[in-house]
Parts: sequence; structure tokens; C-alpha cells
Amino acid sequence: MSLIVTGTIGIDTVHTPSGSAEDIPGGSCAYFAAAASCYTPTRVVAAVGDDWPEDHKTLLESFPGLDLAGLEIRGGSKTFRWGGKYLENMNDRETLFTDIGVLGEAPPEIPASFQDSEVVFLANTHPAVQRGFLDHLPARKFTVADTMDLWINTAREDLVSLLGAIDGLVINDSEALLLTEERNPFAAARVIMDMGPRVVVIKKGEHGAVLVSGDDVAVLPAFPADETQVVDPTGCGDSFAGGFMGWIASRGSWAFPDLQAAMAWGTISASFTLGAFALEGLRGLSMDHLEQRMACFQAAARVGDPSAVRS
Repeated sequence: MSLIVTGTIGIDTVHTPSGSAEDIPGGSCAYFAAAASCYTPTRVVAAVGDDWPEDHKTLLESFPGLDLAGLEIRGGSKTFRWGGKYLENMNDRETLFTDIGVLGEAPPEIPASFQDSEVVFLANTHPAVQRGFLDHLPARKFTVADTMDLWINTAREDLVSLLGAIDGLVINDSEALLLTEERNPFAAARVIMDMGPRVVVIKKGEHGAVLVSGDDVAVLPAFPADETQVVDPTGCGDSFAGGFMGWIASRGSWAFPDLQAAMAWGTISASFTLGAFALEGLRGLSMDHLEQRMACFQAAARVGDPSAVRS
């Protein structure tokens, strides 16, 4: 099924205990699209300024599964820029600067050739903008969004309106707590489902993720990477969503077993992002690489035969 993503493409500066990188490719849409394209052709709708580096464009074009017909390069505009510093635990970070640039302008238009998209991901941006995109996607069958604490705090009414119009939400545990005031992720997911979505994925960073849909629940650990394999956590949540939605679009199903499998593939995609700055961990990634790592993940997560427990 056709997969489309809308969101941010930006220029990042990142400092981690492993090193620093300046003016590198970033943005929620970029990470999602790079990961999703490993599983299925992916349509991109985003806007950048004329300061967007040529090598960033070349990098995105190197992902063969990406259709960039919806990417606008606007003359006289500035690309979104973000800078951050990760603390020693690699989980907590400080935002050093944010320059919204083109994000303060009208959102990009969805090309007519993209308007038959059936699987839709609304990567993190203002919820009113996310909601507006849906009016131009009449063929959508399964729509999932991401959000962040900024919108929960400053645009809650718009966010609640969006939640009533989508099928699923991907959110991290601190954001779920902020949105619902429920510390337990399962309880938080139930509150979110009451707002509209029938599928909720709550990301828990190094502690994995939780999936709730109807009466069904699933819990998955993160990929077991040691600290020497963690270079840059930026974009891991977006690449998780990319793997999740890419798998769903490739299967054409969002029945619970497929959602559960999609969460595992999302986890694998995120594990590659961790290993390098920007999109380098996803560059050149094939299904063979993903399947090899999935086999390691399945072996690590296997419980064994519960009937073998001694009486």
C-alpha cells in the first residue's frame, strides 16, 4: 500500500559523549522516510529553505525507495535548524537552539499524484498543520501521528482535535504522562484511545515500547546494544516509527499480529540509527541487514517453553 509522510526536514548540530557533528541532516520526516523506505516505497512531503545543503539532498536521493516529488525547496526561506547536547546517560538531552525557519511559513502542498496515499504518517509538527494535511488525503485507510511535549503544552485543543481524526498515535512515555496524567503506560494508552486513536504505541527508550489496540497489548524490549554501539540517539523515535509504518504498508494490514511485528521491525530500524550520526546508520541498509539483526533480536527476546518450568 502507498505510504506518505509529512513533517520536518532540518539541519542539526549534535553533541554526544561519543563526539560532535555540525550541520548534519535531521528532522522527523527525514529519519522516518529513510527508515520506512527500507521496507516500502515512501512519499515525502516537506519544505526546506534555499540554505539546505546540496549534500543533504544527495543523501536523501540515495535512498532508492524515496519519492521526493513533495519536497519543496523555497527561495528566500531558511531551513529548520536544531542543536542539542546529550548527557552521559544518552537518554537526557538539552536543546541548545531552535530556529524554526520555513516551519513558520505555510505548510507544503501535497502533490496531486500523492493524494491517493492509503497509509499516512504525520511526523511531528504543529497538530493543526497535521490535521490540515488529512483534508488532502481522501484515500487514507490507516493514519498515525507523532507529537511532542511542546504541542501538548501549547496546542492541546488542536492536538485533541487531531486525535479524534486518526487511527494511531506514536508517543514517548514522558509525553504520554503529560497528555494523560497517567504514569502507567497501559493506563495512559487507554486514556489516549478514549480520545480517538484505536492503536497507541508508547516508546520507552532503552526500555523498549508498549503497544495497545483494543483489548490486545504487547511489550517489546529495545535492541540489546551496549554503550559502545550508541553514537547518536537523535532520530531513533522517528526511525522506529518509519520501520513500524513501513512494515505495515508493505503488508497492507494493521491487524494486531501485524502491528506487533511492525513494532519489532521499528525497534530494529532504530537500532541502526543509534550507531552513527544523522542518517548514516540507515544509509545503504537492505532487508538482508534488517533480517540478520532481527534474528539476533528474536534470539535475545525469546522466553523459551513455559511448560519446561519445574514443578
